Amino acid sequence: MKLSIDVTTVEPMLFSEDLPDRSVVQFDLREHPMLFNSPVDYLRQDAALNLESRAGNGVQADLSIRGTTFEQTLVLVNGLRINDPETGHLNLDIPVPLEAIAKIDVLHGSGSTVYGSDAIGGAVNLITRPPGATSVATKAGFGNLGSEEQHLQADLHLSAVDGQLTGSRDTSNGFYSGGSNDRGYHSNAVAAETWLHHSALGTTDILVAGSDRPYGANLFYGPYPSWERTKGWFASVQQQLGPKTALDFAYLKHTDLFVLFDGQPSIYENNHVATNWEGALRRSDGLGKESTVSYGLEAEADTIASSNLGHHGRNQGAGYVNLSLREFNRLSLTVGAREEVLSGGGSVFSPSFAGAFRLSGSLRLRGAAGHGFRLPTYVDLNYSDPTTIGNPKLKPETSWSYEGGLDWTPGGRFRISATGFQLNQHNAIDYSKYSLTDKWQAINVDHLNFTGAETSALVRLSGSQEIGLSYTAVRAASPPAGLISEYAYNYAAQRAVFSWSSEFLHQVIARTQVAAVQRTQHTVYPLWDLSIARSKGRVQPYLRLMNLSNTGYQEIPAVPLPGRTIMGGVAYVWSRPGR
Repeated sequence: MKLSIDVTTVEPMLFSEDLPDRSVVQFDLREHPMLFNSPVDYLRQDAALNLESRAGNGVQADLSIRGTTFEQTLVLVNGLRINDPETGHLNLDIPVPLEAIAKIDVLHGSGSTVYGSDAIGGAVNLITRPPGATSVATKAGFGNLGSEEQHLQADLHLSAVDGQLTGSRDTSNGFYSGGSNDRGYHSNAVAAETWLHHSALGTTDILVAGSDRPYGANLFYGPYPSWERTKGWFASVQQQLGPKTALDFAYLKHTDLFVLFDGQPSIYENNHVATNWEGALRRSDGLGKESTVSYGLEAEADTIASSNLGHHGRNQGAGYVNLSLREFNRLSLTVGAREEVLSGGGSVFSPSFAGAFRLSGSLRLRGAAGHGFRLPTYVDLNYSDPTTIGNPKLKPETSWSYEGGLDWTPGGRFRISATGFQLNQHNAIDYSKYSLTDKWQAINVDHLNFTGAETSALVRLSGSQEIGLSYTAVRAASPPAGLISEYAYNYAAQRAVFSWSSEFLHQVIARTQVAAVQRTQHTVYPLWDLSIARSKGRVQPYLRLMNLSNTGYQEIPAVPLPGRTIMGGVAYVWSRPGR
């Protein structure tokens, strides 16, 4: 499994428009797919990411980057937003199966100049790609805790059209016996994507996807045996208009049914239906031999119809420009700006600057500064239950992030990267109270600042062996005296990830990973995973062992997670010979 740790480019849109000189991690999902089962499995390789799961197998998890909250990371599919306007707890309700994703790019640091709202801590872009051959791949596996998985990928590759059909079904009986609800889950997703290759205009990319996830939510949001079911529908059309211009359109619908006491909806039940529309016209032009200017217009509208939150809607439009200068010998510069016009007449201006200077052929210094912002979710504004209340007077979050780093690549077998960063937030949104008997109240918090550093190294040993090591440390000032914070100060203060992978007998791939995590006000705990699979041939058996150390741990306070988990199965892969 290749983990790119050098500073590279990310594809914020689906044409040649990049964010150079920034800290970006890339994951190639087409390499050894039997070793992983969900996008969350890949994201856990990056020590800068804080993943807080409430259930196994990535069924329900919060994602944050560089100490920020789960609301402050933007998730996209092919450069199009899938963040849920209801609540950031559902941002990783990814509507496409794992098999539909070819690559994941993770941007560390503010991305609001290019992406807009929510990208304060960073952004995650899930990228699909046309297949390179006609093929069919299926896998089925079984494990402890009553776990099952069945996945399908069918690819069609022709000269004028490519198509892909993917589906996944993952289930478990649950592991937690602390109540009447045992944390069982069913996670299902299906997607169909077609690429039409026109000689005149360019490629038309049509994607339709859906997901359905019912799961036991015991202790998820308090000491209650809860149950939840989420469904998602996603559709997008992305049209090239020649080699420099692209027109994108996307629609997302997400439903969330939450029952506080499983089997007793009459006591307390919430039903939310959120929708989001997005359209964008983007263009990139060359300036000289190496420089480019990228610019575009975007429009977005979202709505919520909820038994608890009420009926609301809002819309916004934006224009952006990004100038990338590469004409200098050793120096590269990127300057960007975005103006976002909000419902009600407000606006947010988000500039950014990044630069890099190559000291030698193997050593480069870089720095960046950028403005970020986030609009409150509908839960932030309108939620009310026996323990938590929203705040309709919340202001949008804003931030400035600064970073500096170096990248050293002395040879093809060794790479190292180090970055220091500072994040200063204004009107950050947190849920807090001053007495244990009070309700959690959504409020704006000033001067919520984070300072940290992240390092990563990759060593390629003889043959196919690779060793990776990454470490991130984050620190924030203590909360005001007497304040009890629910989210803002519950972050991963330190996280380290060690990984090793190798291929044996030219057809067996093995990978192991050990992560050590220290959350604020908690002791360090280790997590050890091991995967092995046949990587060639039509029949490919595989085995995944998660939490081999059987560590008892919680990523969210009072929400215990599974101990040792075993999953084994067989994949069958058929591919039509090339013509």
